[in-house]
Amino acid sequence: MEQLLLFKPENNQTCREYAPTEYSTTDVRKRQLKRDDSHLAGGNIDFTAQSLPLFHEFFAGSGLVAEGLKKQFRTSWANDISAKKAAVYSANHDSSNFHLGSITEVLGVDLPAATMSWASFPCQDLSLAGLSGGINAARSGLVWEWLRIIDELRARPPILVAENVLGLVSSNAGNNYRVLHEALVERGYLVGAMLIDAERFVPQSRPRIFIVATLAHVTMPDELISMAPNWLHSDAICKAAQGLKDWVWWRLPEPPKRTQHLSDIIEWDTPFASPASDALNIKLIAAKHRKVLDMVPDSLTFAAPGYKRTRNGNQVLELRFDDLSGCLRTPRGGSSRQVIVIKKNGLVNSRLLTVREAARLMGAPENYVIPGTYNDGYMAMGDAVAVPVVRWLGKHLLAPLVRAYEKR
Repeated sequence: MEQLLLFKPENNQTCREYAPTEYSTTDVRKRQLKRDDSHLAGGNIDFTAQSLPLFHEFFAGSGLVAEGLKKQFRTSWANDISAKKAAVYSANHDSSNFHLGSITEVLGVDLPAATMSWASFPCQDLSLAGLSGGINAARSGLVWEWLRIIDELRARPPILVAENVLGLVSSNAGNNYRVLHEALVERGYLVGAMLIDAERFVPQSRPRIFIVATLAHVTMPDELISMAPNWLHSDAICKAAQGLKDWVWWRLPEPPKRTQHLSDIIEWDTPFASPASDALNIKLIAAKHRKVLDMVPDSLTFAAPGYKRTRNGNQVLELRFDDLSGCLRTPRGGSSRQVIVIKKNGLVNSRLLTVREAARLMGAPENYVIPGTYNDGYMAMGDAVAVPVVRWLGKHLLAPLVRAYEKR
């Protein structure tokens, strides 16, 4: 399908002006040698007995993290409170080690050993939509349950990963991140945060914060550490990092330019919305966006994704023309589900994004099974982590950290 790029997305800005003036990989080495935290790992556990290192996945949802890490790690235990998400997980992964229930009911002493623990903890209290209640609020505050379990484990994992929305570092003047960072440092970890947007891999704007922590006695390879901020570090991250103890500027290779386009994920034969819904969607298109849509030649088949928003008290459908979909959300209301406006043969119609299109935007494979209703499937994809982002992080940072741990 021919591409029409009318607006060019802005590149992420880095923040070298916030870099410490005397920071180097040697500083990290000094901290590693100075601190004796080897007792925190619970002794010398053999993580190399299996072909792949083991990891715990908290808030596992539909299993897209497990999907992204499956070539580097093997799940030894996973949990989620949602039975519908658990059904998606079980349809695609071994669910024998899946614990369905609240994290508040989990005891660390009951968990098997693992090299890494991953927690994509709830974002509602850190996002704009959730009015930013903060990291100590009821939902996002479940991250503290994760750390409680880490404390209860018979062997503390040498690597921890936490994932959340941009508000983790940008809201409350960065203090939401800072208290979490300090809590990890208190447990003997060196810590760094990164911003990776799924748009580097798939045609979806989905920036997310990834915190990676490693026990201080693990000697990190020089190629994993930067002397200053790089493409992974936004201004908000750099500001939040100022003055923090045991901070690490992680370094990963920058991914190649994305080759997949929005048109590649569209199911073009999907029926449009009902006549009434279709007419209402078209009527709601923002005037300036309708003008852009009218500029698209009638000879092209063109798709523009959008969300309904309230502007000056009126509902409008705002479209994107930059070869990207908006960030997928959970379907808790009419405005939370993404609309696709399609222009074909001069005619303009609309419909909701399909579940398979949502899965493609998350980088899930075509054979990824998504049982349940439309809302179930949309929820499973909208409340997840993009597979290729996880895969890139696993290949270029997490797996090398495991190898460094095993060589200690």
